[in-house]
Amino acid sequence: MENVFSSVLLDVPRAAVIWLSLLGVVAVTVAGLVLRPGRLRFDAGSRIRRAAMPSELERAEEERERSRYAGEVSVAAERAGTTAARLRAEWLTAQEEVEAAWQAYEAAEVDVRRLAVTEAMPLPRTVRTPAEYAERERFLHRAALDAYWRKELSVEQLSDVFAHRDGWDPRLHPVEQELVLRRAVRDHLLARQRAAREREQAAWRAAENAAEAARSLRDEAFAAVNRRPEESQSLLPLVEGAAVAEQTREFPALTGREVPSVARGRAAVPAY
Repeated sequence: MENVFSSVLLDVPRAAVIWLSLLGVVAVTVAGLVLRPGRLRFDAGSRIRRAAMPSELERAEEERERSRYAGEVSVAAERAGTTAARLRAEWLTAQEEVEAAWQAYEAAEVDVRRLAVTEAMPLPRTVRTPAEYAERERFLHRAALDAYWRKELSVEQLSDVFAHRDGWDPRLHPVEQELVLRRAVRDHLLARQRAAREREQAAWRAAENAAEAARSLRDEAFAAVNRRPEESQSLLPLVEGAAVAEQTREFPALTGREVPSVARGRAAVPAY
């Protein structure tokens, strides 16, 4: 018994040291948990988030794809700008044609008003012989041909003159024939001015649409060049203390697409 008791007494200090060491480790661990509770906490959301993020190879492939797309959109925007500039030049040319046609019509209208005054005056008396009628016919044909070469009469009107139809009578006095010719010229120039106006409106609409397309492509090209990959959101809700925050998603109310109103009249088309 004495030997056993002496051996136990010798092991007591060693056991006390071991127990004190274990108590010290436990105390340090408890203190760390109390002072920094989140340091040793298992964050499953962060680990899953890191795992869900694309790898370096995937990011490089996405960057190459974005660069390729941005280059294609930039080329398309440049071509659209060139097309818009060409259509704008055509629209300006069509505007000049409208102005020229209107001025020609106004001049023809002045001639008709001037000659209409002579209707109230008596016509000069001439001998009505076959030679006189032949001369009147030659006068009408020459005047109609001159007006046709000046682009004041159409081919159809010239054909009516030589066929003596649609009001063209070679037996009329030259003064009366001149008035009929001036009225036909006025009507033709008015129709030409209206056709030029329609072409100008069509050219304006085409130029406006091309300008809008060029603006859209330039905006898309700028966005494609400056676009950056968005960070992926967490796949798990974050835990705050012991309560789990409930994640909800709100969807905006769907509305109809607003169609921009088309401008009317001669709106200025931007140059490119």
